[in-house]
Formats: sequence, C-alpha cells, structure tokens
Amino acid sequence: MPSRSIPFANGEYYHVFNRGVAKIPIFNQIRDYKRFVKTMLYYQIDDPKPKFSQFKPEKTILNTDKKIVDIISYCLMPNHFHFLLKQNRENGITEFVSKLSNSYTKYFNTKYRRVGPLLQGEFKSVHVETNEQLIHLTRYIHLNPLVGFKTKNLDTYLWSSCCEYVNLTKSDICSKEIILGQFKSSDDYKQFVLDQEDYGKKLEIIKHQLLDFEE
Repeated sequence: MPSRSIPFANGEYYHVFNRGVAKIPIFNQIRDYKRFVKTMLYYQIDDPKPKFSQFKPEKTILNTDKKIVDIISYCLMPNHFHFLLKQNRENGITEFVSKLSNSYTKYFNTKYRRVGPLLQGEFKSVHVETNEQLIHLTRYIHLNPLVGFKTKNLDTYLWSSCCEYVNLTKSDICSKEIILGQFKSSDDYKQFVLDQEDYGKKLEIIKHQLLDFEE
C-alpha cells in the first residue's frame, strides 16, 4: 500500500474507508467478516508481535490497553468498509490500516486462489473537524447497511458497531464514550441514528467530503 504524504495528527478523529478493486466483493462468507474483525483488533494493539497469520493466542498475551488507534465506530459492507478512528500514536492510523489491509488481502487471496490487490489503492480519509461532524458520521457509518439495502433492521446486522452502541452485543470493540456520553441513553442514540429527516440534511455534507468515493 502506498505511503501517505500527509500525516495524521495524534488525538484527532478521521473517517477512513476503502472498497474492493473494481468494486468487487471483499467479503464472501461469514468467516471472511470474522477474520477481518479479528485482524483489525490484532493490529490495533501496539505490542511487538508477529504477523496475524503466525499469532498463537496460547503463547502471547496482548496488552489491550496499548492501542495505536481507538476504533470509535465501524461498518463492514460486502465490497467496502468504513472506520471512524482516533489516532493515539504517531503514524498509528496508517500502520493500522496498512497492516490490516495487507494481512486480510493475503488471507483472501489464499482462500479464493486469486492474485493481485484486493482493495482500491490507498485508503481514503477525511479529517473530522467538529463535534457535530463526529456525531453525524457515526450515524452515517451505522446506517450503511440500511441505506445500502443489506438489511431492513439494523439490530440484525452483525458486521457494524451499531449493535454494540445499542447494547445488543457483548463485544467491546469500540471506544464509545465520546459519542454515547452526549446522549441520555443508548436508546436515545438509536433513535438519533434512525432519525431520517435530520440525517438527510447532514448526509449531503458528508457526501461532499467523500468526493468521488462511490459505494
């Protein structure tokens, strides 16, 4: 993956996304989604460690308190993914996304007997500049399966952090406090996500920021 000419800033938030080359699917089976999630959790941690394919949990305990990025929210779609990330260490986002993408590509190519890049070049990113943008971006990410017609009920879509935000799963992948701390309850946040009228007004701003990234 090409290196970035503009570095990310520590303590700042970014919308990071990419899709399959030529818009091809990057997830074909449930196992693929699970593999991607495990890989993203592995490369989020700052401990010295082998490649994920060589990692043996019974021999190595990872320090989950040392993270190069915080994952605020995410969504995995059949041919693309979205992250909302906070960088904790210099070069953290670039390292995280690069290692995750390279590791998953090798897994995918081996499994499906293909060669060549899986993702469309260098990942895209947008700097989150305001708190309002931060909050609405989590809604945009969580609504992807609904507006993309991959589900009729966000409560049943397993491959995003939405269920974690509304307490429908025991997973603790995301650092949710920055978002949920601004709502009275997780139910209030869920209603905010499903508030189509207000969301529509903000969606055009986000689409403009995404430029030519067509999902």
